[in-house]
Amino acid sequence: MSDARWLVLLCASRVGFSLIFTVYSALLPVLIGAWQMSAADAGLVQSGWHAGYLVSLFAAGLLTDRIGARRTFLLMSVGACVSAVMFALFATGFWSGLVLYLLAGLAAGGSYTPVLAMIAQRYGAAQRGTAMGWYLAAGSFGYGLSLIISAALAPWAGWRAALALSAAATIVGAIIGWIALRKYREQKLHVSEHLPWLLSARRLWQNTPAKLAIGGYSFHCWELLGMWAWLPAFLVAAAAAQGGDFSGSTLALGVGIAGLTHLVSVLGSIAGGTLSDRIGRTRVILIMSCASLACSLSFGWMLGGALWLITAVAILYNVTAIGDSSVFSTVLSETVPPNQIGFAFSVRSVLGFGMGAISPWVFGLVLDWSGQGEPGIQAWGLAWCSVGIGALLGPLLTWRLHRHLATCR
Repeated sequence: MSDARWLVLLCASRVGFSLIFTVYSALLPVLIGAWQMSAADAGLVQSGWHAGYLVSLFAAGLLTDRIGARRTFLLMSVGACVSAVMFALFATGFWSGLVLYLLAGLAAGGSYTPVLAMIAQRYGAAQRGTAMGWYLAAGSFGYGLSLIISAALAPWAGWRAALALSAAATIVGAIIGWIALRKYREQKLHVSEHLPWLLSARRLWQNTPAKLAIGGYSFHCWELLGMWAWLPAFLVAAAAAQGGDFSGSTLALGVGIAGLTHLVSVLGSIAGGTLSDRIGRTRVILIMSCASLACSLSFGWMLGGALWLITAVAILYNVTAIGDSSVFSTVLSETVPPNQIGFAFSVRSVLGFGMGAISPWVFGLVLDWSGQGEPGIQAWGLAWCSVGIGALLGPLLTWRLHRHLATCR
């Protein structure tokens, strides 16, 4: 199978796996009422998904080094399908939603870490950033597709139908992934010459570029996952502020705009990966992260403004927030030896998605604390600032990485 066809199939598989990632945030304005949740409760359910996801990413990385990326992907795909169906069928309130969404996240990492390892194996340095950019772009496309479909489906078929659709998409993604990998053969070095975990941890700790890349990625996740969790709800509030009330039409409009931002962010992932192959990894990360931070610190204060302007900033926000994700993955794959890639991605996932799991909950706490009932401009402004403040150290660590790599050359 050619490299291009192989990557296209994996990207299509990623789209299917990605729908469940944002289906809850798409339905959040409806589920807060249907499940009788506070904003903090709603954020905690999203955090539960991220907590499960980070565990699955860590497990996927370790398994990739032990049994190979292909087998890890296929095994965890089965678990992802089963858990997605359970969440769609049996989530009925806060506690069941929290537990079942966490379980859904526990197997979802099999479509991410192992595939990044296989891309790192198959593509050389001159094409690796572009290939990873396309794969992450496929995820962004799936996130946007989920939001748009949920916005159209929920008002007339109900939120349960949207959950069922995301579960069905997970099954389709697993089937396409199996087709892409049925004849794939692992590189023997990556599978067989693995290191003991403690030795891998010691060497990773001594690897300054890898440590800085992991640290920068962790603060990046705080911003990215907090933004993804609450962007639909904020845009619904912005749409309601134009019309004066919440209705099915404002839900569809707000969530639909959020879906549009994810679809456009596909270009951010592709552009970030391609630019990193041409002008350097750390330069792209610095440009993207500084732009997204500016959006985090100003976005919430725009509530009540022109919806077209809020939409434009939301698009810029999502494009720049995701634009450096693939670049972080590429940097890490280039700063550790091949037999440590899985372990390095695992550590990065625990730290990054650990911070990302906390961010939506903190956002909800700030929204509850400052809103005192119906959130207004001040509540949303402070909540979005919590996303930006938590990510401030990311560009500083990236600048240190840039200086370190320049010195090593």
